[in-house]
Amino acid sequence: MNVTEDESKGRKPHGEGCTQRDTAEREEYAGASAHSGITENNRTDTDSRRDNLLEEILKKDNLNQAYKQVKRNKGAGGVDGMQVDELLTYLRQNQGRLLQEIREGRYKPNPVRRVEIPKEVKGKTRELGIPTVVDRVIQQAIAQVLSPIFEKQFHQNSFGFRPRRGAHDALKECQRLANEGHIHVVDMDLEKFFDKVCHSKLVEVLSRTVKDGRVISLIHKYMNAGVLIHGMFHNTTVGVPQGGPLSPLLSNIMLNELDKELEKRGHKFVRYADDCMILCRSERGANRTLENIVPFIEGKLFLKVNEEKTSVAYISTVKFLGYAFYRHKGKYRFRVHKKSVVKMKSRLKELTERNNGWSNESRIQRINQYITGWTNYFKLADMKSLLKNIDEWLRRRIRAIYWKQWKKVKTRYRMIRKYDVPEWVVHEMANCHKGIWRASILLNNVLTIKAIADLGYKTLSGYYLEICVN
Repeated sequence: MNVTEDESKGRKPHGEGCTQRDTAEREEYAGASAHSGITENNRTDTDSRRDNLLEEILKKDNLNQAYKQVKRNKGAGGVDGMQVDELLTYLRQNQGRLLQEIREGRYKPNPVRRVEIPKEVKGKTRELGIPTVVDRVIQQAIAQVLSPIFEKQFHQNSFGFRPRRGAHDALKECQRLANEGHIHVVDMDLEKFFDKVCHSKLVEVLSRTVKDGRVISLIHKYMNAGVLIHGMFHNTTVGVPQGGPLSPLLSNIMLNELDKELEKRGHKFVRYADDCMILCRSERGANRTLENIVPFIEGKLFLKVNEEKTSVAYISTVKFLGYAFYRHKGKYRFRVHKKSVVKMKSRLKELTERNNGWSNESRIQRINQYITGWTNYFKLADMKSLLKNIDEWLRRRIRAIYWKQWKKVKTRYRMIRKYDVPEWVVHEMANCHKGIWRASILLNNVLTIKAIADLGYKTLSGYYLEICVN
């Protein structure tokens, strides 16, 4: 990012449009403190940089890398309306002033823009906070410097938002522990974790490792930046907004305190972000573990455990990262949780909606993209027969789309004749007066499995057989 120091164009007004304030309200990582396992005499190669972290963050190479990452991630603009495509021009004109403000402690982040996305439970939403693109670059630059420092301190059984680790690794570790006999689970749910993080506790944990007060202050400003909801500004005295590059790292830094406590107590556990499972050998032990760990979470970390969703259960009854477990020939294996199946079918219904106005080419592309992504995520599961049934249902919906497109009798004659069927079949089908869903059954002999594949549609079962790991 070759940048000039031309400051002829000032930054867009902070919080533009935030004329009202409500004072009553309040998708990698950063550096952290040494654990109890890292002593003064066990210094890492990053310790010497801890007093000058801000200079590391503001280095040209680090900022260039941060800009490229933000541009690669794309995403919507924040409260100032600036889009990713406008970012380079703005930075070239204003980088000098921005860096000076950050160094002098005068930089003030914009509030985040509130976005709500639906959850699996109907009627419930997850709240995201979208920072401005400029703030995303700065957050990304902070995360790039702090991440290697904290990465050395994170527990091996923490898998979320970490390099070269993912959901599949967490699932395999759960499977391994279950096969060793840890089949009673404390299924822990932290109530609105990202919205409940205590700022003072997080700053305390950060300060154990990050000795550059300017970096701590800048991170604290991001936590206190506020949120814009329907044009009204709300303070954020607690919580870390989901949606920014710093949020995943800060969540891991906070919950690493829980990891250390669980390890100190000798518990087996797997954590992916705020989704934590503690695995025990007996139901009694699991109940005792739950009873003893809740006071630590609420009394020491100042987080809230959701009592309704936190429970002790047999491993085959829990949902973890969309998967479920089942026992086969003495070993635990994966299957897709029924809620994940419902969610998948709901999405496929949206993609095969007959009134969405998409072209056939666009619909094929969207369906194939979803099938590829979904199947790659659930490839650990045993689901061959499940996917065959869903494929049959999906093909019927695809046939219904084409039947609706061939709504005129003469169009049906022309299109059905292309599939080399007897003329009496063409005549019977073209003059069918049944509803679209019932009539779609008639197209089985026209839009066959092969014909639909020739149109370009992927099948769930076919792609699964290509990539499954079982």
